[in-house]
Amino acid sequence: MVARGAQDLEAAVEKLLADPARPADTAVQHVAADITTDEGRAKVFEKRADYDIVVTNAGGPPPGDFREWDRAAWIKAVDANMLTPIELIKATVDGMAARGFGRIVNITSSSVKAPIDILGLSNGARSGLTGFVAGVARTSKLASANVTINNLLPGSFDTDRLKATMSGAAQKTGKPVEAVMDARKATVPARRFGTPDEFGATCAFLCSQHASYITGQNVLIDGGAYPGTY
Repeated sequence: MVARGAQDLEAAVEKLLADPARPADTAVQHVAADITTDEGRAKVFEKRADYDIVVTNAGGPPPGDFREWDRAAWIKAVDANMLTPIELIKATVDGMAARGFGRIVNITSSSVKAPIDILGLSNGARSGLTGFVAGVARTSKLASANVTINNLLPGSFDTDRLKATMSGAAQKTGKPVEAVMDARKATVPARRFGTPDEFGATCAFLCSQHASYITGQNVLIDGGAYPGTY
């Protein structure tokens, strides 16, 4: 497990170690580092070189008005949400193919299919990653070696990220955060936000042997919010 915040990371590790369902012969390794930097990735691969399953989930860029974003803001967004997953894919897929098993899941966003106006940095960077994965996942060297690469696109989930986005929307509209949250729920046919547990279950499926015939896909998990047929 890799995260920038050492305290939260260690708390997550302790939670996993204390889980009574954890098999006794498993261990949990962790590295406190910024995975979006060369130095951070080097620390991770110093800890362990080969991985059979990689889940990428860099924090999303901040919401805002595109008129206020300079080149530095765009480069930071692309580094975190496009180039970092590509670097991790490049570093791991050949080893996966040699061993005959590999799963990579990039957690992106439903905004790839239905862009959100205040999330332009995310819309752009994540769409770039989506196009890259569409090509590389379908190369025969990987697909025939039981190596799959998919993107998992969350809609509205009950997370700190959602709360931050809703706070930004509230400031922009002058409405209370609770009213903005209720309005967002009303756009979801399920009439609720998703939970981290059900998101994790979908990710675990894509990482399992049961998903070996699924690759190069964008799996939308949004309670039915996306209105399109395709």
